Amino acid sequence: MKKTATYLACLLFSAFGVSACKDYIDVVPDNVATIDNAFSLRNEAEKFLFTCYAWLPNNSDAQSNIGFLAGDEVWLPVAQREIYPANNWRIARGGQNVNQPLVDSWRGGLWTAIRDCNIFLENVSDLSKVPDLSVDDRSRWIGEVLFLKAYYHYLLFRQYGPIPVVENNISLDANQSAVRVEQRPVDEVVNYIVTLLDSAAQKAVPLIIPNKAAELGRVTKPIIQAVKAEVLLTAASPLFNGNTDYQSMRNSKGEQLFNPSYDASKWTKAAEAAKAAIESADAAGIRFFPFNKAEYGQFKMSDATAKVLGINLAFNERWSAEHIWANPNYQAWNIQRDAMPLLTPEAVVGTARQHLSAPLKIAEMFYTKNGVPINEDKTLDFNDKSTLRVATAADRYYIKEGYTTARLNFDREPRFYADLGFDGGIWFKFDTKSLSDEDTYYVQAKLNQPAGANNHGWINETGYFLKKLVNWEQAFSSNGVSYKSYPWPNMRLSDIYLMYAEALNEANGPSNEVYTYVDRIRERAGIQGVLSSWSQFSSNPDKPTTKEGLREIIQRERMIELAFEGKRYWDLRRWKLAVKYFNQNITGWSVNQEVSADYYQIRTLFQQTFVAPRDYFWPIAQGELTVNPSLTQSLGW
Repeated sequence: MKKTATYLACLLFSAFGVSACKDYIDVVPDNVATIDNAFSLRNEAEKFLFTCYAWLPNNSDAQSNIGFLAGDEVWLPVAQREIYPANNWRIARGGQNVNQPLVDSWRGGLWTAIRDCNIFLENVSDLSKVPDLSVDDRSRWIGEVLFLKAYYHYLLFRQYGPIPVVENNISLDANQSAVRVEQRPVDEVVNYIVTLLDSAAQKAVPLIIPNKAAELGRVTKPIIQAVKAEVLLTAASPLFNGNTDYQSMRNSKGEQLFNPSYDASKWTKAAEAAKAAIESADAAGIRFFPFNKAEYGQFKMSDATAKVLGINLAFNERWSAEHIWANPNYQAWNIQRDAMPLLTPEAVVGTARQHLSAPLKIAEMFYTKNGVPINEDKTLDFNDKSTLRVATAADRYYIKEGYTTARLNFDREPRFYADLGFDGGIWFKFDTKSLSDEDTYYVQAKLNQPAGANNHGWINETGYFLKKLVNWEQAFSSNGVSYKSYPWPNMRLSDIYLMYAEALNEANGPSNEVYTYVDRIRERAGIQGVLSSWSQFSSNPDKPTTKEGLREIIQRERMIELAFEGKRYWDLRRWKLAVKYFNQNITGWSVNQEVSADYYQIRTLFQQTFVAPRDYFWPIAQGELTVNPSLTQSLGW
């Protein structure tokens, strides 16, 4: 199988200009199995099925999750010990180039993934192959691989825009013109992906996983519907819908790759797909995860702490009830260690590396306790964010009583305290010796304090730690440190709720239906609904009553609710807002200082630069264009 498959891969690669296979064929042993043998029996075919799954990106790894570090949401110290120089973070620092593109998915395996999917589909669809495979399993497996083929096309589309569509692998006797494929127009690519997803949904793919012990993470109908909604939402967004910036881009046949005309019906299709995804999730029993503090009766826990834990566990609980798609092959363990601060003098550096940090603008992004932006709240003054304040007993579940910290850290919504750790911030954990949230861990982040910038390369550059990533069952002990790993959630219920709200608002404007789905998330987050919050507390009370105002609210809600999940980067691109956000300075507190007055001074860490429209899409490596002249370079490169 390996020799034959590799040869097919090389033919397919040559279509896109990749020529790195020639030496590999020469070292394949003569006794490897053939493709036919791979589909002779169920056990062998199942191995090939899992090969198709194996290409899914490892989003639980900071370096593999493109959106996690490529934008402005997470920052690293330059003197990094392990993650730097991560290629996705080099993109955030302006390092993308045309000669050796960073995070080069064009040459990085996704075309191989599609080739493997095509081999599987061709053989398993042949009823003379795999004779011991049941009818239902055959249908299910085909549905899974149709989904994976669609998803791999989508990942390429999201990065490069117009891409070739690979319906079938290129035959061994293909002539040069057949090998030199060209990109297809964006609308055609989207239609092809959606067609594959619709075909997958018609197969015997289960609504829920029947064998949870062995099959969790495999494709289900809610996963298919959720990804379809995301594809159509992306296609309806300004980057792809009526974008005149790219109207000059044509393929080798002279076909226009971007339709410059806006099509409002794309939002309607996206809304319909998102509603179908919600209905599929409902049928599967996917729901918001309620944290019941009574189940942890050994703890003296306030309602405020229970709310924070409930928000936190919605993301990082193992197999949370609201996860639509989590990948068990990639467990979030290292990324927790990278996010975790040193909370006690006894903790050993390296076991809690604390070098993933959130820039100051991300801390500013979260709402006030009244559910509106800090610059709109007419009842609270955040004009001087660095003003010092001492925490009182009323603050004790969020900030250590008696601790001096910045005004920015007070009077914020529960998601701020669930997602971020900061100097003086409470970090309640399962190993709290007092079993009480009034006498528990808290962050001490100034120089020479436990979580301070004391260890070269293992420091938090901004003063804000990614608490959201760390499950509360993390523990320090005399035997070392432990983390409760969890499969990284690629898709959560909140995501499709917000997809639906966004698409429906764009299609028809504000409505009770839009408010309902945004407010479901806000209620779980512990803040009032949109209309109530803006009418009572905002200096712009009519904002949610207009399409433009509600659009801004929904976009901010996505950035808050899905923070640090690798979503913001792709959202800002599809909204064509990357040029606004990625041209702002990355700032943080002066973490190398010992006293509060010096620590809470804003410093600039980096001046980001985003060139539009060039940086909205990845470049195709220049060498690929030489090998395959039928390819069209992304605009600006």
